[in-house]
Amino acid sequence: MEQNSEPSSSGGTGHPGGATRPGGPAHPTGLPALVRAHLPALRGAEARVARVVLEQGANLVGLSVSEVAALAGTASSSVVRACQRLGFRGFQELKIAAARQAPAPVTEAGDEAGDPAGRALSATLAATREALDGLSATLPAARLGEAARLLHAASRVLVVGAGLSAPVATDAAYRLRAVGRPVDAPADPLTAQLSAGLLPASAVCLAVSHTGATRSTVEAARRARLQGAAVIALTSYVRSPLTETSEVVLVAGGQDLVLGLEAVASRLAHLAVVDALTLCLLELGGAPARRALDLSADVTADHTY
Repeated sequence: MEQNSEPSSSGGTGHPGGATRPGGPAHPTGLPALVRAHLPALRGAEARVARVVLEQGANLVGLSVSEVAALAGTASSSVVRACQRLGFRGFQELKIAAARQAPAPVTEAGDEAGDPAGRALSATLAATREALDGLSATLPAARLGEAARLLHAASRVLVVGAGLSAPVATDAAYRLRAVGRPVDAPADPLTAQLSAGLLPASAVCLAVSHTGATRSTVEAARRARLQGAAVIALTSYVRSPLTETSEVVLVAGGQDLVLGLEAVASRLAHLAVVDALTLCLLELGGAPARRALDLSADVTADHTY
């Protein structure tokens, strides 16, 4: 999972009784007990966030920090502070603890019984099918077309992404370049932010983030927007810090956590959106885009035995 690098609050309460970090292995009732133990000491927005955590339980895994903030009637920063008061480093670590509260998936009797590899493969394929099938519901064709037109008209495209979204960003840059788009995709997050701050208003920033809350990616998108450049978000959540600063939001992917990591399903769904964008750009770009694609094929052939 992309790490939410919100700084720890010096006023945090730490871990009661020197217990294992909340994000670590815990008894199934551990998280609710932890929240209830801290609740009397919380006030205002932080108390409301804690109550949302209790109400949502394992369903918290499917919510973004902005969605929790909306449920609590507060700001995302208050959600992060509440998490820190509960002893977590930030919202993502709290979600990992919530994921561990969820019951293990139930398989049909005799279905891969006693076979961890079989169960893992079945669960992964099921999550992938669900994420890909869900694209038709979360990504209207009109919005995909809007994003493609922005990319087609852009004088320059900056693609940013960190953590497990970095490979998707790299793939997006490669495919956009293959159809003739001028692309920059810095691997270093500081360079990405510098590049975003130097974009002309005619440029587009394509920001890829499963959570929509990765600090370096959100900051790059904000800097691009300040320059007047359009921002396209490719993410798994409708509401997040990233979507709040984006002109076009492409929502795709699963929201489940597996052992503290987002499932591969979300990245496959994001890659499917990248492929769809590339096909749109190939159509919009006409002959120049096809010539660029032919060149890409020639270069690839030169490096293939």
